[in-house]
Amino acid sequence: MTEVRTLKVALLGCGNVGAQVARILIDDAEALAARTGAQLLLSGIAVRNIDSPRDVELPRELFTTDAETLVKDADLVIELMGGIEPARSLIVTAIQNGAGVVTGNKALLAQDGPRLYEEADKAGVQLSYEAAVAGAIPIIRPIRDSLSGDRITRVLGIVNGTTNYILDQMDSTGAQFADALAEAQRLGYAEADPTADIEGHDAAAKAAILASLAFHTRFALENVYCEGITKVSAADIAAAKDAGFVIKLLAIAEKVQNSVHGNGGEGISVRVHPTLLPREHPLAAVRGAFNAVFVEAENAGELMFYGQGAGGTPTASAVLGDLVSAARRLVLGGPARTETTTGHVPALPIAASSTSYYIGLDVADQPGVLAKIAHIFAEHGVSIEIMRQTIHRDAESQAESAELRIITHRASEAALAATVEAVKGLEIINSVTSVLRVEGV
Repeated sequence: MTEVRTLKVALLGCGNVGAQVARILIDDAEALAARTGAQLLLSGIAVRNIDSPRDVELPRELFTTDAETLVKDADLVIELMGGIEPARSLIVTAIQNGAGVVTGNKALLAQDGPRLYEEADKAGVQLSYEAAVAGAIPIIRPIRDSLSGDRITRVLGIVNGTTNYILDQMDSTGAQFADALAEAQRLGYAEADPTADIEGHDAAAKAAILASLAFHTRFALENVYCEGITKVSAADIAAAKDAGFVIKLLAIAEKVQNSVHGNGGEGISVRVHPTLLPREHPLAAVRGAFNAVFVEAENAGELMFYGQGAGGTPTASAVLGDLVSAARRLVLGGPARTETTTGHVPALPIAASSTSYYIGLDVADQPGVLAKIAHIFAEHGVSIEIMRQTIHRDAESQAESAELRIITHRASEAALAATVEAVKGLEIINSVTSVLRVEGV
């Protein structure tokens, strides 16, 4: 009888996801052994405080505060502690000691991914990170492996469940932003400090990872234009609904022509911002805290991946998928699955992008207003697709003002931004109430 090999698994971090990973490793040990051909032994769990309360009851003897010793004695390391340090140093130590690494740390990958990939390539070990983007949704492997023989031209994703829940509540109930955020916090979708989510930073880190995979070039967080949802008002949501749109926070990575400096050539635009989508677009139907990633490829066409983007158990599923794959490689031998960054396509500023705008204006209600605004748009080469006007009368003064909602045809981001600035300078403009981008039209 062939002796079954034992692989030591070190777990760094035991929060919501880490606790579920530990539970699955213990409860499903027999099934995991059958799938990998080796016994996956949870050798220890490194935490800051052994006595902290946890959702899952786990053997106390597994816990340690000595993460470095635990890592050096492991065959496989799962990093779920988050943050930059000590996660980065521990991952490097694991790699240099020949251990395969599974991580869900999107912030670290977006900031220092290139160095970690190089370390993994040099050591001949596997660095896997399916859980870093979109939770349980299998998106990393399909882009990296299944579509590796195709040319991806565009990736659009709802990759942050907190912001999607907030915007969905605003759309379906008419709630104000602050009220929808408070409800998200009550339900546990948003942290007590929701800055990383609502300012778009979490989605931006994931956008950098998706762009790197889709376009075989290393992109970092600094290459991502980032704008959150804090300025999206209930009035914006209502106006978008009236025009047949829904507002989503999208992570977008796409090939564009580099026309910013007039030198031509192709580049990649990576951006995160609130976006109007037609209600018939597949991403418009993604509700609540769910995530979805929409991929456009030259040969495969349009593909969409949908599912739970957060939560302990769904994200643990992605972690275990990576772990089983890494364990199988150790059992069967052969080279590690390395990063597929073979190109050096430049990251372009958002000004190089081509998009449509939705612009809200509060204007004086007087003759010639529409003509003056239309003239400014024409001067900048931006065509108006939809213009709607609503008249408001002040209850006390009886003075009238007009609210204009404009949706443009597609144009360069630079031209659209210049148009908005020029419109702001008109005396007839009381205020520019909102500027949002439009996709899918």
